[in-house]
Amino acid sequence: MTLALSRLLTLLGCGLLIGLLEVPLQWISELGFQLQALWPMGTARSWPLALVALPLLGTPLFLALAWGPLATGRGGGLGGLLALQHSDLPSSQRQRALASLTPSVQLTRLPLLLLTHVSGLTLGIESPSAALGATVLLALRSRLAPLAAFSPALLAAIGGGAGLGAAFRSPLLGVTYALEELSATKGISLVLPTLALAGIGTLVGTDLGQPARLQTFLIGGLRPQLWPWALLVTAACALVGVAFVRLLIPLADQLGQRLRSRLWPTALALGGGLALLAVVSGGLSLNDGSLSLGPALTGRADTPWWAALPRLLASLFSIALGAPGGLMHDTMTLGAVVVAPWVQGLSAPDQAALIAIGAAALFSGASRTPLFCALFVFTLQGNPELLSLLLLASALATGLSRVLSPLSWSEHQSEAYLGA
Repeated sequence: MTLALSRLLTLLGCGLLIGLLEVPLQWISELGFQLQALWPMGTARSWPLALVALPLLGTPLFLALAWGPLATGRGGGLGGLLALQHSDLPSSQRQRALASLTPSVQLTRLPLLLLTHVSGLTLGIESPSAALGATVLLALRSRLAPLAAFSPALLAAIGGGAGLGAAFRSPLLGVTYALEELSATKGISLVLPTLALAGIGTLVGTDLGQPARLQTFLIGGLRPQLWPWALLVTAACALVGVAFVRLLIPLADQLGQRLRSRLWPTALALGGGLALLAVVSGGLSLNDGSLSLGPALTGRADTPWWAALPRLLASLFSIALGAPGGLMHDTMTLGAVVVAPWVQGLSAPDQAALIAIGAAALFSGASRTPLFCALFVFTLQGNPELLSLLLLASALATGLSRVLSPLSWSEHQSEAYLGA
């Protein structure tokens, strides 16, 4: 009894610490959205020239640091965590994976995160939040006896799920992420600690950096006569999700080679290209798209028909460049802007339903985590009458993805990390 109580109190204390440490990431994300809100967002209104300088100058500076002195902080930071889940991992690679989840690496990632969001690169804080949570628990494992009962692999997965759950104030989201994406161990030994840590972490978190999360939830299902359209949206968005990853993998390899061999010319060209995308889209291509995703999930989308192209290009290049983050909000937003122009004539509830289905399907087609994808869109939109359709769409998209593509982006990252 005393041992169980000690373990519970230790986990709750760690959850509190994880929640507090996630707050700076939320602040950084909020800063990026505040800057993006100054853009005209697809309209003809003019904007200060200084805004153009942020992607134009910020991206090359980010690349110079991320592919130079701060290279250990590049990417979302989950490669080592995913590698730890392999039971046959050689000792040398295990030590390398653990070394990627240390406080010093997280501190290295922090300035890269700031530059990412200030310059408008499209990634969110999902993966860095998970990496931070894993780092906290691994750093405390040798100091707190109750944590030593967990293997490093399981403890990293628990911390990763708790970190994401605390950052987005959704313990259930953190648990499903740990189950589907992070951990080789399933069951109660993963679920209960993750739920406890994420739950206490949400108590000290904030709503900053989450503009897509609705404050007033919609209620209402999709009319049965539109179910065939929902199936079409699911299939189309799943295919886009598969194409997204199949384009991303070779693009990341090619850009990595260019940045290693010709850093500054490549960095300046990419900064100019992303700045141009921001100008022609009025800022729609910036950040992870949450400023567009939120209104779309309420059926109030006024996204122009061409918005999918700058969103696609900006997301592909941002992820391929090694910006610290994942593809979660990026793919949800891409699903929303792909669907939104084609449902403009429907009622707001029907628009919101089909856009949510498209967001979940494209996300799941790219990541192959159907429960997590459906729950993430549900967390943002909050319509209980759509949950079953979101789960079905995500499951179908995952099935299509497994047939049409050999790897998801996370699977590719894990293989690339092990092969490095």
